Amino acid sequence: MLDVFGRCQVQDDVKPVTEMGVYPYYHPVEQRLADGEVVVGGRVLVSVGSNDYLGLSADPRLKDAACRAVRLLGTGTAGSRMANGSLTLHETLEGRLAAFLGQESAMVTPTGFLANLVLSALVGPRDTVLADQLIHASLIDAVRLSRARLRRYRHNDLDRLAGLLAECDPAAGALILTEGMFSTTGTLCDLPGTAGLARRHGVRLVLDGAHDIGLIGPGGRGTAEHYGLEPAVDLHTLAFSKCFGTTGGAVAGPEQIIVYLRHQARSMVYSAALAPSSTAAALAALDIIETEPERRRRALAAAARLRADLSGLGFRTETSPTTIIPVYVGDLLLCCRLWRELFDEGVLATAMVPPAVPDGQALIRVSTTALHTETQLDRVAAAFAAAGRRLGLIP
Repeated sequence: MLDVFGRCQVQDDVKPVTEMGVYPYYHPVEQRLADGEVVVGGRVLVSVGSNDYLGLSADPRLKDAACRAVRLLGTGTAGSRMANGSLTLHETLEGRLAAFLGQESAMVTPTGFLANLVLSALVGPRDTVLADQLIHASLIDAVRLSRARLRRYRHNDLDRLAGLLAECDPAAGALILTEGMFSTTGTLCDLPGTAGLARRHGVRLVLDGAHDIGLIGPGGRGTAEHYGLEPAVDLHTLAFSKCFGTTGGAVAGPEQIIVYLRHQARSMVYSAALAPSSTAAALAALDIIETEPERRRRALAAAARLRADLSGLGFRTETSPTTIIPVYVGDLLLCCRLWRELFDEGVLATAMVPPAVPDGQALIRVSTTALHTETQLDRVAAAFAAAGRRLGLIP
């Protein structure tokens, strides 16, 4: 019999990266400081790889809410929501999220990944899911679990999306699946065009708001609010691990659909419920998101300033108005070398390489938060200038 463990070989591109000492992953953080810095290997680094855009993960109000929940309800739920793990706290958060997003109902999940896997219950083998090329791996896995046909179009390529919609079997189901704010490039979905095509062809539109809900839009309700198209989105998914500063996720939409997913989505039915501490922290975060818009403004202003600095140095980035700044490198090894140079300069960023990005499009992902100071942004720009020149990436 073939030993399945024999197939478990590390990818060929990992070995040279490791041997050169530029492996950019699994570096443990010893301490997270409240001012946008972390301690790694005894060194204090400016962190620009975090998804904690509003700087809430270290906020005392979230910590206090989590501690109160632990003292009252314990550290875990001891079961799935359907069996015995449901808490009044869960239902309170669900009601608040539904009202916040202008949806009839919401359902809280243990992680954002599981919130997206819930979508597998919406489609089946005869159906087609049309998805942007840059969607998150969890969304791809949801389609795989459903056994629906996955057709992907180039990022925000509405002409291609229209062509794929025209090819769909009218006797089967179809679904458009995209993100509000894309996690690798920081670009926004072309929601006006996408929603228009969804209406024209009579298909449902599902929007993953993991990165934009809490950050984008006048009220922080995400890309749909930014475009004034909240009614055009049939179903939202979101993650608490970004703007909400904790863990967990949720799905929000029509009550009939949420009730259906509560009973049919395997990632909901068979997962232990979200811990009390994370549920309480998410509720505290929602209070802050609704009442402190200046956090969004600070995070976005910091990104605009740093994006201009990096572009001015000669790096190729995107122009989207979000907190994510992709610094395109192209070559995987060169990208990892840049990551290490930045690390040595005192900056902790994120290297994004295939399959997280398309082949030949490796990049350094930089993200800003509401906590970053002008001095820290100066340090990041100076580190990129020094590292980029050493590697011949900029003049």
